[in-house]
Amino acid sequence: MSDFGEELTKLAVAEDGKRETSVFSNPGMHFPWLQNRVETVVTGGKRKRDFTQTTSACLNFIHEALLKHQWQRAAEYMHSYLQTLEDSDTYKRQAAPEISLQHALYLLHHGMLEDANRNLSDAETWRYGEKSSSQEVLINLVQAYKGLLQYYTWSKKKKELSELDEDDYAYTTKTQNMLSQSCKTSANISALLKTPGVWDPFVKSYVEMLEFYGDQDGAREILTNYAYDEKFPSNPNAHIYLYEFLKREKAPRAKLISVLKILHEIVPSHPLMLEFHMLLRKSETEEHRKLGLAVLFEVLGFAGCTKNITAWKYLAKYLKQTLMESHLAWVEEEWKSRRSWWPAFHFSFFWAKSDWKADTGLACEKAFVAGILLGKDCRYFRYILKQGHETLKKKIKRMKKSVKKYSIVNPDVCT
Repeated sequence: MSDFGEELTKLAVAEDGKRETSVFSNPGMHFPWLQNRVETVVTGGKRKRDFTQTTSACLNFIHEALLKHQWQRAAEYMHSYLQTLEDSDTYKRQAAPEISLQHALYLLHHGMLEDANRNLSDAETWRYGEKSSSQEVLINLVQAYKGLLQYYTWSKKKKELSELDEDDYAYTTKTQNMLSQSCKTSANISALLKTPGVWDPFVKSYVEMLEFYGDQDGAREILTNYAYDEKFPSNPNAHIYLYEFLKREKAPRAKLISVLKILHEIVPSHPLMLEFHMLLRKSETEEHRKLGLAVLFEVLGFAGCTKNITAWKYLAKYLKQTLMESHLAWVEEEWKSRRSWWPAFHFSFFWAKSDWKADTGLACEKAFVAGILLGKDCRYFRYILKQGHETLKKKIKRMKKSVKKYSIVNPDVCT
């Protein structure tokens, strides 16, 4: 008898004043008194025949064991729980798939794929009583995880296929096996993707398979619905997946901009914002080019982006280009809301010394931006100019000349 079995037996003795007989068999251990024990816990000693309360308490036992990583204990509870339900023809086992799904995820995490697949297959058939909408979603989720397992098999075959010659007999056989596997995956995942939710791994897997078989229209439809259907929750990844797909398709710049514009509204610090800037910068639309400047300022306003040398290079170059094209108003508009905090956030004497020591390239790009926005007398700019780095001598000289010509600060004003 396991420690868990002994613990349950002790509980039974304490409650009833005598040891009840427990029959252990593998699988499906059954504790005849467990139902009574659960009812007692839920009702405080009043034995009510309320299935919702009793099953809720039993599920709590299982959840508690799972949270504590007591896997054997959770498994034994689950076997007992299901057996108890099996003995009653009036109870509904609507919660059983949820527990089985959690168990399957544990098996997946530990690489026990065949066991996980069997567990999911069992859960898929558990439909008792009148099927509720929530139970239907749960069953769809179970099926989708089966689809992920099938995708994993398909992906392995795809890798093996890439190592074979197309004239090889094994190539044809593996191709047919892959097609069969993809059909199963499609059937298992497609239902879930019609249900509002965040289904990133399922979407990515399904789209990869659709693209592999040349179904670009199907992949585009899935990704478009996932990104734009109002019934689905806001999800940055949905727009990232759509953008990456359109990019692979070599979609027009305007289409790529429209997708990243939404991502910009959700996550303005996302790494793709630098690509967004380049697309806007090359646009023939003045509104887009103006937005391209704003995007860079927004990216560099986040603490996690302050050392991004690419962002600083883009801003330094685009500031000069914008001012050369006589769009001073664009720069002033962006700087107006930042002049009170950017000097301390980016351009202090402390940061000048720290940046120069860590990355001279970064320091030079920031110094140029500082000079344009704060003038030639700002501390950051002055410090970098005085370093006299031999290999950067020409670059610093050009930077000094450009700041003198394009700085938006009145030269008589010191910062």
